[in-house]
Amino acid sequence: MSILTPEIEHVLTTGAKLAHLVTLRADGRPQVSVVWGGAEDGEIVCGHLGEYQKVKNIRNDGRVALSMVTGGRNEHGLDQYLVVEGIARITAGGAPELLQKLAERYIGPGVKFPPMDDPPPGVITRITPTKIGGVGPWA
Repeated sequence: MSILTPEIEHVLTTGAKLAHLVTLRADGRPQVSVVWGGAEDGEIVCGHLGEYQKVKNIRNDGRVALSMVTGGRNEHGLDQYLVVEGIARITAGGAPELLQKLAERYIGPGVKFPPMDDPPPGVITRITPTKIGGVGPWA
């Protein structure tokens, strides 16, 4: 059973809020990437066309953290934000389709993304949340 609440899924599936994905390098140092995020089947998903450092890091150690400013303020005037700790895994293929879906939100309706005729199948990062925090109705 997923710990993603309807409020969190709403944040992850509407608007164009960039997320900061923290992965761990082989030597334990953190590496941060800005990613487009979505939600599918109780997991957070991100698409990648190549074998980037974040993908290599996840293959080595699946522990990740993801943060995003979500918009709005709480009753104390603080900006709302979401922090998710979780375990990530990489699945082969499907990145162009996911990126096209996310591009409709992040770039605009009718955009073609990736902007190439025959994109590689890429990979999808799937994050199973283990802890939720931040400032907002999910905290």
